[in-house]
Amino acid sequence: MSGFVGHIGEFFLDIVETVVIALSIFLVIYLLLMQPHQVNGSSMVPTFITGEYVLTDKVSYRFGDPQRGDIIVFHAPEAAQCPKGTGCDFIKRVIALPGETVAVANGGITVNGKPLKEEYLPPSFETKPGKATEKGSITLGATQYFAVGDNRSFSSDSRAWGPITRDAIVGKAFFRYLPLNKAGMVKHATY
Repeated sequence: MSGFVGHIGEFFLDIVETVVIALSIFLVIYLLLMQPHQVNGSSMVPTFITGEYVLTDKVSYRFGDPQRGDIIVFHAPEAAQCPKGTGCDFIKRVIALPGETVAVANGGITVNGKPLKEEYLPPSFETKPGKATEKGSITLGATQYFAVGDNRSFSSDSRAWGPITRDAIVGKAFFRYLPLNKAGMVKHATY
């Protein structure tokens, strides 16, 4: 009987060991390399819709900086008024980089005085200023980025609460994995 109990004990010990190793690998990937995020809301339509899932690359920005056109996930600023304790993250597109001057006027965005050509937006989408941009242009600091949703009429973004800081950025959305019929790499916009 003791041989049987010993085999059962070894079996359960093997299962526990396997689970601990699997959880350790998952935690390393989740905390250091990539993180899943679910899109909530309509701020990124038509690029993303509510309920889609993306993987966020948490490594790239340790070796380089966000670029114009990158779709990033970041911790919402206080001005976004997310409920306390919710861990509110936003997904938006980087439009302007540190040191650049951005303005919202005439239904579009200008960066350093030049209109931004946003071919990924339907022609019917109009960009209106928000509280942070209604009085004119904003010049970004050394660690600031201007990030906006693609669905400008339904996006709380840098137009409303100003630029985001580099340290608030979680990473770059690089792969949509759900729904399966839309699975694939997230396209980087070029300007």
